[in-house]
Amino acid sequence: MNNTKQHFPQHGVTVDAVVLGYNGEALQIVLVKRAIEPYKGAWALPGGFVLANESLEDAVKRELQEEAGLAELYLEQLYTFGDVGRDPRGRIISCAYYGLVRPGSHPVMSGSDASQARWFDVSALPTLAFDHARVVRVALERLRAKISYAPVGFELLPERFTLSHLQRLYEAILDRPLDKRNFRKRFLGLGILKELDERETGVAHRAAQFYQFDVKRYRQLAATGFGMKLV
Repeated sequence: MNNTKQHFPQHGVTVDAVVLGYNGEALQIVLVKRAIEPYKGAWALPGGFVLANESLEDAVKRELQEEAGLAELYLEQLYTFGDVGRDPRGRIISCAYYGLVRPGSHPVMSGSDASQARWFDVSALPTLAFDHARVVRVALERLRAKISYAPVGFELLPERFTLSHLQRLYEAILDRPLDKRNFRKRFLGLGILKELDERETGVAHRAAQFYQFDVKRYRQLAATGFGMKLV
């Protein structure tokens, strides 16, 4: 009988959360200012170590609640980051998650080992701790790829919106202008918008029509996918 004990290297496991939102003008992300070392005083994504008795999903939800006061968010796994040297505390592997929300419905509040928490425009981010700049880039790449095969506006727009609001959202995500006629033709062809008997008020130009998403059709397309070229 072989009683020789095997010794395995010790690795730490963390979770990080990329929470993206849209305020009607710009794509935004939740960041927290670290109150402890390493990188004390630097901005970072909400996250932390996974406890021995919890799942990855439970860990990222706990960290979002503790560090940014955010709860009841739908999150998807994004990517696993495990480059050697990515964390000065040792060999740390992080599983990143991302989610889409309306910032106005999710105010942030710092706590735990974060001294501040706030929304930042993704076009004007501060220097980030660890490899979080790379994590954000991967999340944005995922979102930009996703809008070609699944709708995303339901999570980011108010309940009612105009086609101009919808187009500005997609332009904010892609960080480039889109042809108005082509965009509207392709999006209306998806059959996920319901025209409302309401128009904008108090505007100098012609009042635009309000729409809302057909939730059943939206969720069907979100689950099965579609192909929509936005160029």
